Amino acid sequence: MNNYNDSYQTMLQAVRSFHKKYRFKETDGEEMTYRIALMTEELEEISACVTKGKAKEALGEEIADLFILVIGTALSQDIDLKAAFWSKMQQLESRQSRMIEGRIRVSEFRE
Repeated sequence: MNNYNDSYQTMLQAVRSFHKKYRFKETDGEEMTYRIALMTEELEEISACVTKGKAKEALGEEIADLFILVIGTALSQDIDLKAAFWSKMQQLESRQSRMIEGRIRVSEFRE
């Protein structure tokens, strides 16, 4: 068990404080093309963890990096990520699933 306050608001404030501390807004750290490149880099690091059989802790750290970037990107664009999350979950829950090449997919299938 950890000693962290795991509320979304606490996580949001931690990322907001991180952005403020390093002046992301004033130094183009919130520019979208840059942020997409950072997220791509983190996805590559997640992929490397999986394909190279790295420890679960290393994978967790890379997923956390991506999660922090996603939260920061929502903050930088003034997006209510919590509302967007629940709206999208509601959409996903209403979709039908399909097995495609032996794997489950829950997508917006277009005929």
